[in-house]
Amino acid sequence: MEDDEDVVARAVGGDEQAFSILFDRYRERVFRLAVSILGPAFVGEAEEVTQEVFLRVHRALGSFRGESKFGTWLYRVTFTQTVNLKSRVRYRVPHLTDELLALEKAKAPDALTRLESLRRDAVVAEAIGELPETYQSALRLHYWMGESVAEISTLLGVPPNTVKSYLFRARKLLKVLLRERGHEGV
Repeated sequence: MEDDEDVVARAVGGDEQAFSILFDRYRERVFRLAVSILGPAFVGEAEEVTQEVFLRVHRALGSFRGESKFGTWLYRVTFTQTVNLKSRVRYRVPHLTDELLALEKAKAPDALTRLESLRRDAVVAEAIGELPETYQSALRLHYWMGESVAEISTLLGVPPNTVKSYLFRARKLLKVLLRERGHEGV
């Protein structure tokens, strides 16, 4: 398999097939990083971010200096693009309305258990949303997407011990936030 440096050099030279190789190689990881920042309820937005990131990278590939690995540069572009989307006013975490909860209650075989689960999930999602972006990403990548510390390290562009620190601090902060909301055993 051709290494990234060679493929990037070919792509910079105008070889569209080389850029397709980079796209195929990194598309899924870029998407996972975007979802880890936006949250599981925003898969559509994460797909849009993935497309936008590759358009930006395609246009800016000539300015890539190679001071870091291509993947690291791509993940930094993804992180920035996704955080920018998240900070826009129109981005809001979806809330479970009473109507939606009632609808779920009617559909669920064990309605009370399902309703409690939905409310607990909403409280956890809200608390996660209050964590710093890097903590949110680390938590979602690790627990929701099942990524290893090594993979998260690559996606976030930080050393593995920093990822472990993010996860530790995020869990600690999340526990405090949940306790403040009266959900100690979540």
